[in-house]
Amino acid sequence: MKAAVYEGPRTVTVKDVPDAKIEHPCDIIVKITTTNICGSDLHMYEGRTSFESGRTLGHENLGQVVEVGSAVRKVQVGEYVVLPFNIACGFCKQCEQGLTNYCLTMQPEPALAGAAYGFADMGPYQGGQAELLRVPYGDLNALRLGEDAAERQTDYVMLADIFPTGYHATEMAHVKPGDQTIVFGAGPVGLMATYSALLKGAGRVWTADHQPDRLRKAEELGAIPINTAEQNPADVVKEATLGLGADNGCECVGYQAHDPQGHEDASLTLNGLIDSVRFTGHIGVVGVFLPQDPGGAEAQGELEAQGKVPIDFGMMWFKGQHMGTGQAPVKKYNRALRDLIAGGKAKPSFVVSHELSLDEAPTAYEHFDARDEGWTKVVLHPDGHGNGHKR
Repeated sequence: MKAAVYEGPRTVTVKDVPDAKIEHPCDIIVKITTTNICGSDLHMYEGRTSFESGRTLGHENLGQVVEVGSAVRKVQVGEYVVLPFNIACGFCKQCEQGLTNYCLTMQPEPALAGAAYGFADMGPYQGGQAELLRVPYGDLNALRLGEDAAERQTDYVMLADIFPTGYHATEMAHVKPGDQTIVFGAGPVGLMATYSALLKGAGRVWTADHQPDRLRKAEELGAIPINTAEQNPADVVKEATLGLGADNGCECVGYQAHDPQGHEDASLTLNGLIDSVRFTGHIGVVGVFLPQDPGGAEAQGELEAQGKVPIDFGMMWFKGQHMGTGQAPVKKYNRALRDLIAGGKAKPSFVVSHELSLDEAPTAYEHFDARDEGWTKVVLHPDGHGNGHKR
C-alpha cells in the first residue's frame, strides 16, 4: 500500500509500505478515503519531536471498513467510520472514567499514558495517511457514520481530531451561553474552538492571530478578529469589557508559538491569555506542549527544550484563574458532534482549503508548514479523489 512516510525534518515521501493487517481479534482494517494534515503533524515534520524516520504520519482519518477481526461484534465490513486520534482499550482505569486520551493499555511505555496513530511518544502505531489503516479495538475506536458519509467526508473527518479538540478547549474554558471568550490561534484548531464557542452561544468571541487569511475565516464565522501584528489582544478585550477581560479563553497554538516577526516564545499565548482573561476566569489549553523539544534550545532556549515554559504564574495565581490542559478525549464528544453535522447544525468543513491526492502529500506539507496564503486545512484522499482547491 502507499503511505506518506516521514524521512526526517521537512522530508515526507509517498512510498510503498507493507499492507496493514489484522494483528489481534479485536482489530479492524479501514480503507482510508479521507485523511487530514494536522497542525500538530508539523511539529513532527519540522523535526521538533522524537518521531522516528520511516513511520507513516496521519491521525485524522476516515474511511470504509474492509476487514474485521474474529472478536469484532459491532462494526461491519462496508461501513464508513471516522477514527478518533486517541487509540484506547475501553477497560483500563483511565478509559473507564472516559479519559480515552490517556489510555494505559495502548501506551506501551509504563511511565506514559495515551496512544495515537502516527504520533510521537504515543505508541508504535502507524498513521492513516495511507491506503489502509489497522484500528485496534475497532468496536470502541471506530465511530460509525450514516448514509451521507461518502458525500460529506470533509465534514465528518473533522471528528477525528480538530472539531472535538476545539470543543474540548471550550469545555475546559467553561464557555457558556452569553460568555465573552477569547481564542488565541486561528489555525484549524483555533477556528474550531471559535466555532464551538459560537455554537455554545457565546455572546462575543475574539480570535487572535497574525495570519490575515485565517483571521478572515474567523470573521466569517462571526468572531471578532484581532491581528496580533497590529493590536495587543489583552488591550482589545479589556477595552471592550470595562477593563475586566474575557470570561474565559482558549489556547490553540502550542509550544512553537511565535510573534509576527517569527520569533518563537512558548509562553507567548499562555501569558496573553492570563492577561486577557478576567479574575477567576477559565483557560483551556489544547495547543501541543511537550516535555522535550529537540529544536527548542536553538529556537528558544535550554529551558524550553526541556518543556519548561516561563509563564506569568504569579499573575495567574493572583487572578485566581483556572487552567485545564491536555489532549481531547475525542470519544467524549464525537457522537454528539457527529449528530450536529448529520442534523445540519454544524459544518466543520468550512476550514478546508485544499483537497488533494495522497501523492501530493509532500507538496501539501511544504505549503501548510510555510503557512502560505490560503492553505488553511489540507485534506488528502488516498483513493485518488483529490480535486485541488476546495474554494
